[in-house]
Amino acid sequence: MNLYPVFLDLKDRAVLVVGGGEVAERKAEMLLSAGARLSVGAPDLTPVLTAWRDEGRIRHLDGSFAADWLDDAWLVIAATDDGELNQRIAALGEARRIWVNVVDNAGLSGFQVPAVIDRSPVQIAISSAGIAPMLARRLREQIETLFDHSLGTLAQLLQRHRNAIRQAYPQLGPRRTFYSWLLDSPIANLVRQSRPEAAEAALRQALAEPDAFAPKGKVSLVGAGPGDPGLLTLKALRALNEADVILYDRLVSPDILAMARRDAHRIDVGKHPGQNHRQTQLHIHEQMIEYAQQGLHVVRLKGGDAFIFGRGGEELQHLKAHGVPYCVIPGITAALACAAYSGIPLTHREHAQSVHLITAHTKGSAAEPDWAALSRSSQTLVFYMGVSQLDLIRSRLQDHGHDASTPCALIEQGSMPHQRTLIGTLDTMPVLARQHNIAAPALLIVGDVAQLGEELHWYGQLLDTATVPAAHPPAQA
Repeated sequence: MNLYPVFLDLKDRAVLVVGGGEVAERKAEMLLSAGARLSVGAPDLTPVLTAWRDEGRIRHLDGSFAADWLDDAWLVIAATDDGELNQRIAALGEARRIWVNVVDNAGLSGFQVPAVIDRSPVQIAISSAGIAPMLARRLREQIETLFDHSLGTLAQLLQRHRNAIRQAYPQLGPRRTFYSWLLDSPIANLVRQSRPEAAEAALRQALAEPDAFAPKGKVSLVGAGPGDPGLLTLKALRALNEADVILYDRLVSPDILAMARRDAHRIDVGKHPGQNHRQTQLHIHEQMIEYAQQGLHVVRLKGGDAFIFGRGGEELQHLKAHGVPYCVIPGITAALACAAYSGIPLTHREHAQSVHLITAHTKGSAAEPDWAALSRSSQTLVFYMGVSQLDLIRSRLQDHGHDASTPCALIEQGSMPHQRTLIGTLDTMPVLARQHNIAAPALLIVGDVAQLGEELHWYGQLLDTATVPAAHPPAQA
């Protein structure tokens, strides 16, 4: 171990930064956040440093470096572009037993500034001993995804109740067990939900009733996004890495499942053609309850976003009725992803001031959409699950005033490597879709913005509508 890792308390301690440029500004910002009494020495300052000086946040030592700048400093950072000056500062600091860091020069530095993951009061620091700063930053980016921002709030809660925890669990073994449980407990879940009073009450109850902290199951309703694993949210990734059981839908890509915890029990609960979808949904409800009541963390993984035509509300109602704790992690819904990956803005100042998300499938005998309202100008219509309903959608919209030449785009396998985008008009789209064998999953966009797809397309294949293709097998759903 060639460096000794340490965290310094710099609150109200004098710290010096020599240099007034952008690098000095970045160092100063971090030192101010740590509560240092900061002086910045340089002839000129960046606008931000100048503002901080005027606000009294830093003291400006104007002019060229002088040795007496070090007189009361506990810590010094040399951030100038003058190599000889940086070397002089390092030597003076060494002689005075002051810790000096010379930016981008490990050989002259008595300490290294690490890459930091800040969940104050919890902090994680990563150092490459100044040899490969980019490696440290890359590791920080990867580790950053593992820790929710609520971790700091949870730590503050534990700090407030530290004495009570020690009194309730005076022996180290049971106390360690309690802390281990707490990090994945309903208390931590309440903190993540920004319910501090409920979390505080739950912690008090756990301390008053030791038996209350027996493991309890929960369900995380997670949106997996449109398919591209790069669009998975950080919270969704954390949930996948914490899951004991994953109940996933048919449209969740294998690449996303591969990012889950290796020993998680994966169960395909997708609805397939020919099945009784109502019975399948009831079975999903039963499985969520069954596994959660075993004390397990269940991730209900749904394509897109669970609250956009994903029956997420129905599933939460069932969990609520059975007293099972739950949380919701939104996903990027297909309308946003497919449009973005096709270069089609859903809103545009010249073309559309509102967006309607519509499902082509309704429950039982539910009323059809309000076609008259959908036929007003300056709006974009996005139809989910509409490939098999293209003729109906065309006729309904034209019957209610939509022009036959209204631009349309049909996006198949949106955000996936085999994405295909077909651009036509309301009148021609059903025929074009059949000619190009467009198959589900595909999304239909109706409105003037659709024509921008020809100009702004950037991902996947933009189909040529001028020629009829030879037999082209439909993409797999």
